[in-house]
Amino acid sequence: MNSTPAPRATQLQNADPAGWPVAPGWQPLVDGFFASARGQALRAFLQARLDAGATLFPPEPLRALALTPPEAVRVVILGQDPYHGRGQAEGLAFSVAPGVALPPSLRNIFKELQRDLGTPPPAWPVPGGSLVKWAENGVLLLNTCLTVEEGQPASHTGQGWEQLTDAVIRQVAQGPRPVVFMLWGSHAQSKRALIPADQGHLVLCANHPSPLSALRPPVPFIGCGHFGQARAFRAQQAAAGAAPPAAADLRPAGR
Repeated sequence: MNSTPAPRATQLQNADPAGWPVAPGWQPLVDGFFASARGQALRAFLQARLDAGATLFPPEPLRALALTPPEAVRVVILGQDPYHGRGQAEGLAFSVAPGVALPPSLRNIFKELQRDLGTPPPAWPVPGGSLVKWAENGVLLLNTCLTVEEGQPASHTGQGWEQLTDAVIRQVAQGPRPVVFMLWGSHAQSKRALIPADQGHLVLCANHPSPLSALRPPVPFIGCGHFGQARAFRAQQAAAGAAPPAAADLRPAGR
């Protein structure tokens, strides 16, 4: 008998959310969304695009909600929509599968992490640009739109995913503990209105890490110091008994 595991899918296979597992704490929110008219319209849209032969990424749109349960969230990093190149998107904002060439924005994230905390770049090819370990350690890597068509950035924007991801942001923001929100670029910062100002959250804003904006005013991404500020905030919360000291490890795996 051949026990070699099947290769991991690199694209969306169907539009059935029953095949997209999430952590139990997210399940009521996800079920409620897909039972709604907006959720059903999104499913119909995705199925129609698949039936038309479109290639959609990622294979698991809700992977961020599978790897980071709501009770584990200590840091939220918002992205916009998944990478649109074949083999790149793995269901986590800014993350790519091990061995995939680092996109420019992710290179800048690692550059700022090294500048800010002295953290060396991740080992190559594993984990490479995969941020799975971040997700497993309390960092919710959430795109606001969760699918995209090959070679067509923002092609699924406005089709309904934003209603679900806004609800995810609200659930975290209204939770029982202060969380760090990293909002990079105007799109992410447009979600600031979902985060109550009186819950003790740390909201950090800077330009997007894209090379087009990472060094530009008003708040260049390179030099923003968000990782150090997040670490200090989490340490403060741990000292106050609000979070375990090991929460939200932002170091690349293997280091």
